[in-house]
Amino acid sequence: MAALCYVAGRLGGMLIVHPQMVSPLWLGNVLLASVLVLVRRRLWPVLLLAGLAGFVLYDLQGGAPTRAIVWLFLSNAVEILTAAWCLRVAFNGPPRLNSVKAFAKYSFYAVFLAPFVGAFFGALSNSPNYWATWKVAFFSEALGFLTLMPAALGWAREIPAWAKKPFAHYLEAAALLVALIVLGQLAFASPLGSTFPTLLYSLVPLLIWCTLRFGSTGVSTSMIAIAFVSIWGAIHGRGPFTGPGPIINILSLQLFLFFTAAPFMALAALVEERNDAEQALRQRDTELNEAQRLAQTGSWRWEPRSDAMVWSAELYRMSGYDPGLPAPSFRDHEQFFTPESWDRLKQSVEKALGTKIPYELDLEAKRLDGTRLWLTSRGEAVLDASGRPIYLRGTTQDITDRKLTEEALLAMSGRLITAQEEERTRIARELHDDLSQRMAVLQIGLEQFKRGIPEISSQSQQQLLTIAQMASEVSSDIHSMSYQLHPARLELLGLVASLKGFCSEFSAQHKIDVQFLHSDIPGQIPKDITLCLYRITQEALQNVAKHSEATEAEVELMSHSAEIELCISDPGRGFEVESAKRAAGLGLISMRERLRLVGGHLSVESEPSHGTRIRVRVPQAVISAPVDITT
Repeated sequence: MAALCYVAGRLGGMLIVHPQMVSPLWLGNVLLASVLVLVRRRLWPVLLLAGLAGFVLYDLQGGAPTRAIVWLFLSNAVEILTAAWCLRVAFNGPPRLNSVKAFAKYSFYAVFLAPFVGAFFGALSNSPNYWATWKVAFFSEALGFLTLMPAALGWAREIPAWAKKPFAHYLEAAALLVALIVLGQLAFASPLGSTFPTLLYSLVPLLIWCTLRFGSTGVSTSMIAIAFVSIWGAIHGRGPFTGPGPIINILSLQLFLFFTAAPFMALAALVEERNDAEQALRQRDTELNEAQRLAQTGSWRWEPRSDAMVWSAELYRMSGYDPGLPAPSFRDHEQFFTPESWDRLKQSVEKALGTKIPYELDLEAKRLDGTRLWLTSRGEAVLDASGRPIYLRGTTQDITDRKLTEEALLAMSGRLITAQEEERTRIARELHDDLSQRMAVLQIGLEQFKRGIPEISSQSQQQLLTIAQMASEVSSDIHSMSYQLHPARLELLGLVASLKGFCSEFSAQHKIDVQFLHSDIPGQIPKDITLCLYRITQEALQNVAKHSEATEAEVELMSHSAEIELCISDPGRGFEVESAKRAAGLGLISMRERLRLVGGHLSVESEPSHGTRIRVRVPQAVISAPVDITT
């Protein structure tokens, strides 16, 4: 550290103007402060003392008076510590001038405060003209902090990144530096500079180029090159800053360099801030695209006035559309959907624009290669201050796997229910053809036995009568069970007559008054739907008998233009619907599954002590084209 500061002192000494011994640019303090900012604080005492020792050694070799060395030592120590400490605290580490705010904060602490404090001590070193020397000392340090420190910190930070840069990047940087030195030589160190001061403006395009391409590190490095060339020219009496007095000329040169570097450094900070924002935006876009890819969900935006559509990358992948082309207009989306899905989507979009209500639809779609897929489309209108829609935005999720799984489960459920009904039919047939016949034979045998023994005690006659009654009841129960397992009259008499007969039998059996009402029921209802409604009525009335404690119930079957509705209600105990959903019994599960297979809907309305209402709806479209649950 001592050797480095000694070399920096020697380099600064080459820029001293004689005989006044004034340096337009002092680099030693800036270099040592830069090192302190980069290292841990516990190393500061050792490095600071070593660096200051290097400065003292240079001053002693230069023959500086003891008084001047003391004031310079104090000035250097105060300035270096002020800059390093303030920057570390303000930036919580090495400063990075990647925003206007960061540049302003750096300028206050390093470019203004530290040189401002240090110049009060440095001006006491060797000149009777205190304030003139103070101004030169202040600007010599401020110029160093404005140019050298950002360059040093930038080099230390960007060396690993520069190792990965292509050769063209190095070639561009070298060409820029050579051009700056050549033009700087013409403007500051040649007779042309004095004759044509307008040559100074030739540096502006190069500095703008450097700002846009290399940021604050490039600008500060370029300004160091310009500073060295211009100071060398001033020392040798060349360029636009030669005049009657060296002090005045040096101050003019310092002001020129300072007010040239400051705006370009601010512009570089602004450019880096914008570049960082663009990089962060690109990173967020990349992360969003990856998240959408994993979630199989794309996003979109549509402006109705211009019919302009914006798609995310995932939507391009879903549709098979060329990502290099603009997203198709809303009217052209028809090619991606089946006619029925496209009609529903158009209606929902028009409703969202008119009512401002979001929509969510499951749609059947197709890729450009003909692949079938299912999508969930969600959309909402974005409104202006007056409440008018500006555009629609939303998401589209690929739910093909879920739909295929649901279809597989639906097919399996259909096969299970079909197998269950077939097994019920077989058992009902066995009960009717076998057990019912055997019970009939048993009853006939008991009657013949009673008649074949005329002389029998009254007690035995009573026992025989009891056995005959039990046999009759068992026979009736078997017949009823057979009918419940397979209501054959459902196929013979239809849904209305079968439900009416069942309600009457249920009333007689359970002593519950069941009222059956019906209206406008079509004569031809598909077998699957007829059986579904009948089974649901069975299950619902069984629940009334088991749980409701009601003495009456009502079964209402109605036909509307859009659907057939079945409603089973009772004024019994009722229950909490949400609790029932969390612990649904097999009865409700069976009802929902049967309705799902035929495209119907089930709703349950109930409150404790306020009865229960089970409402079933089957769309007429399903009745006209029923689903085959056996496939």
